[in-house]
Amino acid sequence: MHEVEVRGLWKSFDGAPVLRDVSIAVPSGDVLVLLGPSGCGKTTLLRTIAGLEVPDAGEVEIGGRVLTSGTDVVPPERRQVGMVFQDWALFPHLTVAANVGYGLPRPERRGSRVDEALDMVGLGGLGDRMPGTLSGGQQQRVALARALAPRPSVLLLDEPFSNLDTALRVQVRAEVHRLLGELGITTIFVTHDQEEAFVLGDEVAVMAEGRIVQQATPAAMYDAPASPWVASFVGEANLVPGDAGGDRAATPLGPVPLRERVDGEATVLVRPEDVAVGEGCPATVAAVEYYGHDTVYQLDLGGLIVRARATGAPVHRRGDAVAIAYAGGPAVAWRVGG
Repeated sequence: MHEVEVRGLWKSFDGAPVLRDVSIAVPSGDVLVLLGPSGCGKTTLLRTIAGLEVPDAGEVEIGGRVLTSGTDVVPPERRQVGMVFQDWALFPHLTVAANVGYGLPRPERRGSRVDEALDMVGLGGLGDRMPGTLSGGQQQRVALARALAPRPSVLLLDEPFSNLDTALRVQVRAEVHRLLGELGITTIFVTHDQEEAFVLGDEVAVMAEGRIVQQATPAAMYDAPASPWVASFVGEANLVPGDAGGDRAATPLGPVPLRERVDGEATVLVRPEDVAVGEGCPATVAAVEYYGHDTVYQLDLGGLIVRARATGAPVHRRGDAVAIAYAGGPAVAWRVGG
């Protein structure tokens, strides 16, 4: 069963379309990540699901109830939806407990629901603190506890880690990932970070210019992106020119087997991990990037720069002459102009 279904959403601001016929489906208990560049419509879609924006057309259904149908909209407080905003939106003059209980009925604002929500996010015993006395990671978890306290059927998160430094972001992201798995709550998460999307999402929906261009599992999207743009957006991609004939393409890396038949001039997707350094076509090492767990070489094939990933420390230096070849399975290719 799909806990959330969005069908044919359109939304414009001052005549400029922001959402263009958007449709998504989120199975009950899954995490769907909306991934895309700034300005592509991710936050507007999330706010429309929450009932904070009124679309020009389309439907939003949650738990089998149609809550938005065109401009007929059930208000946010009647949707059983929790939302964590990008800036967390905590009230600085209220205690942590008062912030968490803000959305609850008045008799429950000092009861066990608040304590349970704080315990859930690892902040038990901090209810009397003021938000300004907490770290950034703790404030983010207060915002999450506030969204969870009413026990929503759907949780919406709008880039909640964007205000955290890199190390804290990774730590809090891991904690939230674990918590969402334990709760089994249907979640829609907005980010522009591909790594974050792949870590958190059961499925990822990539947006561009107000449209969903692909929705799939992270593995399926990485392995079979819908377009060259998606291929580059969801990971490092060498988009190599090729002359395709059936199930094989001739490329500057040598012959590359193709997943589906393509004929004529083509663009072939070659991931860096599928480029082997050691034998094949002559190339020059243009740059070396060492990441500790692996090394990425930028390789110059007569003006075409190809990235290759190898495990461990670098064994080549900038300026070295090497040979490279394609070492992956059947690749995705797109016919140029087709």
